[in-house]
Amino acid sequence: MNIIITGASSGVGFEAALELILSGKHKVIALARSQEKLERLLEIAHGLNPDAEIYALAFDIVHDDYADLKSFIKSNFDNHVDILINNAGVLINKPFKALEEMDFIEMLQSNFIGHVRIIQALVDLMPEGSHIVNIGSMGGFQGSAKFAGLSAYSASKAALHTLTECLAVELAGQQIKVNCLAIGSAQTEMLEKAFPGYESPVMAFEMGKYIADFAITGHRFYNGKVLPVAASTP
Repeated sequence: MNIIITGASSGVGFEAALELILSGKHKVIALARSQEKLERLLEIAHGLNPDAEIYALAFDIVHDDYADLKSFIKSNFDNHVDILINNAGVLINKPFKALEEMDFIEMLQSNFIGHVRIIQALVDLMPEGSHIVNIGSMGGFQGSAKFAGLSAYSASKAALHTLTECLAVELAGQQIKVNCLAIGSAQTEMLEKAFPGYESPVMAFEMGKYIADFAITGHRFYNGKVLPVAASTP
């Protein structure tokens, strides 16, 4: 399968990208803003599987020109994408009274609008049977525990959750499945920013493997679903 994953330079996205290349059955394009971190990903990937077909492109899903990404896909993927994993995102931890309008704008751009842009850009390259996986958060999952300081982040993830449900309906005619994993804690830099000092029972590589496996097989069982993936609170 031809797979694109965003936010692949660190955390669960980094680990998911590595998991996807292990079998040698898939081609992966890893996207992130940091070329240096992507080079590290490539080095580790080829150490695990010297024959891995993994390509890295420094790309900002919010601001960059999608013509460049489409050209890259055409060169390396025969111009089609089977799986899109929308993992890129950022987090602001700040009390609501201290939040400025630009904080909310940044959260919505990075955690929602960027994913809208890449889906709109690539959906016509996705054949029947393709799968779009949005990486949400338990922070934006209705009825879940909520935490002070994370209102802007959680609200942006809630928007992504609802987009998932809507797109599953709109893309049904193209037989493209759309799901969202509302992930809980995994031991990453983002978790440390959200909950300083907290140690998650789930390692980043474990969550990365779960995401990779779900991206490949989850659309056989789910469509338009926002699925909580959490072993603890937070």
